[in-house]
Formats: sequence, structure tokens, C-alpha cells
Amino acid sequence: MSKGMATTAEIRLAMRTLRQNGCLDITILQCVSSYPAKPEEMNLLTIPDIARRFKVEVGLSDHTLGNHVSVAAVALGAKIIEKHLTLRRADGGPDAVFSLEPAEFKNLVSDIRDIEQALGKVKYGPGKGEQENIIFRKSLFVVKDIKKGERFTAENVRSIRPGYGLLPKFYRSVLGKKAKTDLEKGTPLVLKDIVKKEKRC
Repeated sequence: MSKGMATTAEIRLAMRTLRQNGCLDITILQCVSSYPAKPEEMNLLTIPDIARRFKVEVGLSDHTLGNHVSVAAVALGAKIIEKHLTLRRADGGPDAVFSLEPAEFKNLVSDIRDIEQALGKVKYGPGKGEQENIIFRKSLFVVKDIKKGERFTAENVRSIRPGYGLLPKFYRSVLGKKAKTDLEKGTPLVLKDIVKKEKRC
């Protein structure tokens, strides 16, 4: 069902009418009844609001020029895109100016499929393709030669790239501790190089 110029009360009435007559699978399309519609008229944030307010799937009836508004709608949750199609815009007609030719429509579908994949899922931390780039993060390195028993200081330990050593968040807790072994300048600092507990007399 295309929303068009309908108010929320009119949408509720339409949905009630549909459901009372056996139509339970309803999708509401955000739509601006302007031909062609301007991007600043589209109010695409209405799309997720429709989904929350009416508990239905959502989409977009798009009368703008080009593909970008439809692609943005998909990023906001649109499951259906309605777009006018013409075999040749030069043939004219009332909808020709904002209709897509077949090659343009193909590009729209391709762009939407890319966006669907890009949306993915909620995820934190490095992804599969990022694993090999973890080394480009910063980590703790020995920047001056250190003798066994010598203490780690701001002068001999720094947070630099690559990411082979301890995470930078351990920097302050490392300072003041002793080296368990001789460490050469340029060595990534790891836990086994640090005396964890000092003996008390």
C-alpha cells in the first residue's frame, strides 16, 4: 500500500479495512505524490517510523530522478522499491521524465543488492577481511636496549606500529615493572618479557 498523502489516521483506517477483509500481509510504501519528487521532499526517515508505528514491512514508491534516493531507502529498511520504468524516455509520456530506462533499472537493482550486502549484521571487532591488517594497529615496543632487571620507562617503551606487542592500553601498567630478560631496541613487548611480581625482602 502506497502511503501517498495519507495521514496516520487514514493509514490506520486503510489497514483496518484490509485486515477485516482478509489481507494480513501488508507493506506500506513511503511515497511523495509529486512528479518528479525532489530529494528534499522525500522524508526518508518516515520509513523506519512506519515500521515502528504500524508494525509492518516498509518500502518506497520513488518518483525522484535517478537511483540514489531508492538506495538510501534500502539502507533505512525498505524491503520493496517501486520505480517507474520506460523502454525509452525519449518516447515521452506523463511519467517519462522520472522513469528509468532498462539499463538504468538494472543499475538500480545492482546498487540495491550491494547495499543489502553492505548492511550485513551488527558486528564489532575485526572482520574476516581485516585480520591481516591488525598488524597496522599500534602496540608496545622497546625503543632503547634494556638489560634484564631494568625498569620499563617512558624513555624505553613506546606505543608504535606494527601491532605485534601488547595493546597500548597496557602502557601505564607496564611502566615501572622490570624486564625479565635483555631486550633489544625494536622488540615488541609481550607479557613473557615482564616480571609480574617482584620479591619483597
